[in-house]
Amino acid sequence: MNEDIKEKVISGHKNGITVMILAIVLYVIATVGVIVSANENNALFIVSILYLCIGWILFLGLKVLKPGEALVLTLFGKYVGTLKGDGFFFVNPFCTAFNPAADTRLGQSGDISDNKKNGLSGIVVSSGQIGATGELKAGSGKKISLKVMTLSNSRQKVNDVLGNPVEIAVAVMWKVTDTAKAVFAVDNYKEYLSLQCDSAVRNVVKLYPYDITENVDTTGDGQADDGSLRGSTEVVAGRIREEIQKKVEGAGLEIVDARITYLAYAPEIAAAMLQRQQASAVVDARKLIVDGAVGMVEMALERLGEKEIVNLDEERKAAMVSNLLVVLCGNHDAQPIVNSGSLY
Repeated sequence: MNEDIKEKVISGHKNGITVMILAIVLYVIATVGVIVSANENNALFIVSILYLCIGWILFLGLKVLKPGEALVLTLFGKYVGTLKGDGFFFVNPFCTAFNPAADTRLGQSGDISDNKKNGLSGIVVSSGQIGATGELKAGSGKKISLKVMTLSNSRQKVNDVLGNPVEIAVAVMWKVTDTAKAVFAVDNYKEYLSLQCDSAVRNVVKLYPYDITENVDTTGDGQADDGSLRGSTEVVAGRIREEIQKKVEGAGLEIVDARITYLAYAPEIAAAMLQRQQASAVVDARKLIVDGAVGMVEMALERLGEKEIVNLDEERKAAMVSNLLVVLCGNHDAQPIVNSGSLY
């Protein structure tokens, strides 16, 4: 990237209204001059005709900007400066606005309009995996938006650190901070951002397991930790933001924030992983039930011994423990059997 490019802000040119009124007045004067001197081939007639032919050039220098917009101006291929701020400006009529990404539409705010306006819908065209379904919005000329925009990354299939395929989507909040670098340092800053988002997601996701896994180092310090895609979404999103920022800083872009909007196992292994999660949940539940049942049996034996309600030998204690564990750990209600005879 060309690091020598520096943004130059053009100031003191908010005189568009004055120039427009002056140009209109001159057109009126020239028209009157032509009418008055129509039958006389004098200097007034020649000047009036000449202005009527080329006076429209002044209108080419009129530029209107709304808040959060900018125009990068070039004069015969040379960068002359950037117009920023809202207002009605007048610049050199021969200056042209340059924005190679003006016709690029990403799946983001500002590039998708309400598809109910004219009933046209389609896939928004962009490079990489970025895209969304929506209506193409009419281009706003060569203006560059300085507002914070949200780029919605479509779902990508990436292998985690264990090799399991997962699907993930992120939303990236970004804005243009240096219009000169954004326009001249890269060929198309929107496509460039799109590709860097895809690359950063893949580079970061492959460092984490989907769920907490033993003996996995996700921080690079050589020690196992409990980092995971599902349990450490804030940390993962932060690393994705930092990864993208390092790549696009030279293009005059700032990554404000990044958020994971979708995370799931890929369809081909989703059913197997669901069974695994269900089995793990059943084991954890059974472990809790058994721990509670053992505590209750222990308490029952202690209370019976303290109150001296009944004296049981080891064999009877074993039978009682077995029966209580069956009742407490079973999935169904117990069917009691009443012993109406002697205990022994």
